[in-house]
Amino acid sequence: MRERIPIAATLYVALLMMPLYWLVLMSVKTNKEILSGLSFWPKEPTLANFQLILSDPSWYLGYLNALAYVAINVAISVSVAIPAAYAFSRLRFAGSRALFFGFLMFRMMAPAILLVPFVQIFSDLNLIDTHIAVAIAHCFFNVPLAIWILEGFISAIPREMDALAKLDGYGPVRFSLHILLPQIAPGIAVTAFFCFMFSWVEFLISNGLTTTDAKPIGGIITRAGGVLAANVSLLSAASVLGLIPGIVLIIFMRKHLVRGFSMGRVI
Repeated sequence: MRERIPIAATLYVALLMMPLYWLVLMSVKTNKEILSGLSFWPKEPTLANFQLILSDPSWYLGYLNALAYVAINVAISVSVAIPAAYAFSRLRFAGSRALFFGFLMFRMMAPAILLVPFVQIFSDLNLIDTHIAVAIAHCFFNVPLAIWILEGFISAIPREMDALAKLDGYGPVRFSLHILLPQIAPGIAVTAFFCFMFSWVEFLISNGLTTTDAKPIGGIITRAGGVLAANVSLLSAASVLGLIPGIVLIIFMRKHLVRGFSMGRVI
């Protein structure tokens, strides 16, 4: 039996995709064509803006800088959160529940609130304009979220499995590598996804903690927007390239993400 295409869902998806389509459309148009009037298809499509960005270090280094601190942030956040989440799942200590639910407070805190303290601290540590400074600042928001998500996945594993592994002679490291991590692999994927997305799209802190060498692409686009306000097609091309890492991540991790979203605690 042939499945019917839901009209409402199709219209909703079309509305969601319209701004993205318009962004891509402007990126392959010339500025003259963009300013000449409304059109839904480029008359003379060009990839000149992409070629310029990918050949100019002042542009493409912004993507590499962002990828560098995002990768460091994801690695630190997940590595720290796994043992912490295990402790919250298996152990009971004074204030554990209050502390655990207090982690949600960090998700309600706007990054702008902590910008000034971060700038002061990293200035004193001589870490301004470094990847590690941005990565650590993002960990402040991502580690609590990662603990919250992973605790749900670890709690879904029966406690009897821990006892059986201990009886079979598994030490903490062997237990983690051969039993715990494979069991919570979908949760790790979901956690890494959320940490990546927060760090990739966060602008205020990453821009405030960098000046030139570690400036992310978001800061470069903003700075270029001030002096290249008329070059809409170039700024659009830079924005399109900024979408690619997130799309690639979703494509390669989609199976783990689907399984993780259906199994665990995700906020």
